[in-house]
Amino acid sequence: MSQKYSPEFKAKALQLIEERVRAEQCSGWAACTVVGEALGGVSPHTLRGWWKQSRIDRGEAPGVSTGESGEMRRLRRGNLELRRANENLRKASAFFVAELDRPHDEMIRFIDEHRDRFGVEAICRVLSATECGFITSRGYRAAKTRAPSARALRDEILVAELRRVHAENYSVYGVRKMHHAMRRAGWDLGRDQVARLMRAAGLQGIRRGRKPVTTRPAEAPDARADLVERQFTAQRPHQPWVADITYVRILTGFCHVAFITDVCTRRIVGWAVAASLHTAGLPLLALEHALVVTGAGRGRQGLVHHSGRGAQYVSSAYSDALITAGVKASVGTVGDSYDNALAETVNGLYKAELICSKRLWESVEAVEPATMGWVHWWNTARLHEALGHHTPAEVEVAYTHDQDATPVTP
Repeated sequence: MSQKYSPEFKAKALQLIEERVRAEQCSGWAACTVVGEALGGVSPHTLRGWWKQSRIDRGEAPGVSTGESGEMRRLRRGNLELRRANENLRKASAFFVAELDRPHDEMIRFIDEHRDRFGVEAICRVLSATECGFITSRGYRAAKTRAPSARALRDEILVAELRRVHAENYSVYGVRKMHHAMRRAGWDLGRDQVARLMRAAGLQGIRRGRKPVTTRPAEAPDARADLVERQFTAQRPHQPWVADITYVRILTGFCHVAFITDVCTRRIVGWAVAASLHTAGLPLLALEHALVVTGAGRGRQGLVHHSGRGAQYVSSAYSDALITAGVKASVGTVGDSYDNALAETVNGLYKAELICSKRLWESVEAVEPATMGWVHWWNTARLHEALGHHTPAEVEVAYTHDQDATPVTP
């Protein structure tokens, strides 16, 4: 164990060494050895180090003086503290980027995550100097020893419920729809409260991206009119239907999905999944599904089928099927997605809410049952903003109930 020597002892030892060197004309090592034995067995190596450093401090030998060495240690220590502070701020940059006024519980959680690396005092000291401000180390320790508040206990319950509702809805809902979904589940929560709890739980909604074109325009001219004219509203179910095709990447290439959606209720009335874009194997299957499920081809008047001018939808086989079912055909202009915006929206939500949850789907057989489950959820459980945050099934039932309650005039 190293022994500590007082400055007075060091000064006395150096004086004895200098006197010995001058009197005996001996080397510094010899003088250190003799003086060390005289002082009670002090190591000559220690004494030699003191003597050499004293000569450097007096300018008699080259080297770093004691003052310079202390300044270098101070600068290295300062640089280390600056590096730690910069790393601390870099870690906290994502924490402060969203908003300036962070709740204390989020500050406490940030300290808990990084205290082992930076220390509580350093985190609080560095971040309290920022524009946003930060909790003090004393406040942090008081919060850690304080019993959980009633709000904290309720938040713990609500976060678990939020996770459940979010997962049951394909983990696609953002703040607005989660607010309505929680109120439907019996929880009286405000929208800002839902946003805070979702942020605390790390939950967020999905965002739609761009999608490539999957239909190609027909080569032959088509004189059919646009009967919808971008007016995607209806007074009752089975007035306009909109149809479109999208794609899904699978291991062997692509498969394709066709949807037919009722404009009034936003219900997907027909859908089909196929490995090719052939008319008989994809859009016709979706049309047959829609006609069978809704019975729209049995004497219903005013039903319009609206689509783009893709070759599948203007083919003779598809046109004959519409005529046989008594459905009027309507098509938008070439290359203008706004003419079929509702169908494009359905495709985009299908990709964002289901397909993009996996990087790659294995096969058509994997896509088809997943699509069936998503369509069922879309029709019976998904909240639609355009429907006043109701489901298509609820809107259809409400319309049917109103029709049954209307008295028949003689």
